[in-house]
Amino acid sequence: MLTYYFDTLAVDYSFFNVFRYLTFRAVCAVLTALALSLLIGPIMIRRLTSMRIGATIRNDGPTSHFEKSGTPTMGGGLIVVALVVATLLWADLGNRFVWIAIATSAGFGVIGWLDDYQKLRAPKFSGLSAPNKFLLQSMVGFGAALVLYHTAVAPVETQLIVPFFKSIAIDLGMGFVLLAWFVIVGASNAVNLTDGLDGLAVLPSALVAGGLGVFAYVSGHAVFSGYLGIPYIVGAGEMMVFCAALVGAGLGFLWFNTYPAQVFMGDVGALTLGAALGIVAVIVRQEIVLAIMGGIFVIETLSVILQVVSFRLTGRRVFKMAPLHHHFELKGWPEPRVSVRFWIISLVLVLAGIATLKIR
Repeated sequence: MLTYYFDTLAVDYSFFNVFRYLTFRAVCAVLTALALSLLIGPIMIRRLTSMRIGATIRNDGPTSHFEKSGTPTMGGGLIVVALVVATLLWADLGNRFVWIAIATSAGFGVIGWLDDYQKLRAPKFSGLSAPNKFLLQSMVGFGAALVLYHTAVAPVETQLIVPFFKSIAIDLGMGFVLLAWFVIVGASNAVNLTDGLDGLAVLPSALVAGGLGVFAYVSGHAVFSGYLGIPYIVGAGEMMVFCAALVGAGLGFLWFNTYPAQVFMGDVGALTLGAALGIVAVIVRQEIVLAIMGGIFVIETLSVILQVVSFRLTGRRVFKMAPLHHHFELKGWPEPRVSVRFWIISLVLVLAGIATLKIR
């Protein structure tokens, strides 16, 4: 939104030309989202506390979590607000990808809010039923995928790009819709499963968003994309601003969510973060790279699947408890140790994902 006014001012004042640079607007988006989070956070926490919107801790979870009962939840709304506002202020609103990313993220945020609200309304009822939740997620995911498919202006926008190989681009046709749906919904649920410890999900999400921002910038730049051998996607560069806003919103929320957490994000935050990462990966055609950079989320999800399958087939559990972070807690690791070590692994994986830009 501000880009329109700065472009007008740049006609008479050359200083405002700096706002035309994508990288500068991305920095502004980070700082705006971070500032909004830090300003609104204390107000939101006091409001949630006064309304007694507190988390209910599972009885079958680690006993160390029982003391967290009553901690304000649904704080992920802060992430949604900071992300959307910062993006609207600094992104080019004439870009279709910007609106698709905002609508998808906000849509999953609404689903998360409904789920959290149901949990608070009747704690014995664990939020939306799994089929209803999946249905709502699929509706938003398919909607985003169909819009991307029907508005594609170049074949590369619906191809599967394989990292490490310059010449491999698989035409998916309508299969693109299924892939996009899977990535968006899968990423959303994977982040949600990871959100089990203070700060565990939000920092890796911010790191992955930063990594995807690099791909967005390169994909939207004809010269850089040609040099690095990745697809050039007209308009994808604006996703860098969206990713930057996501980084700022995530870091701002981490300020209050780090151990011991003053507030939990709830599904409203976790589903939003995952969907935002998923839609960006689809837009910049880096779904496989998302799986690399978001390896923590993938591992957490696989641990749940493996635990369920093993128990149903053999009656035995592979882990002490799933998702995986609870397994390490029950082995005696303090919560901060689990979170920080997962953060370190996430950083390494993000750097590995970025490295695929050159290893082709």
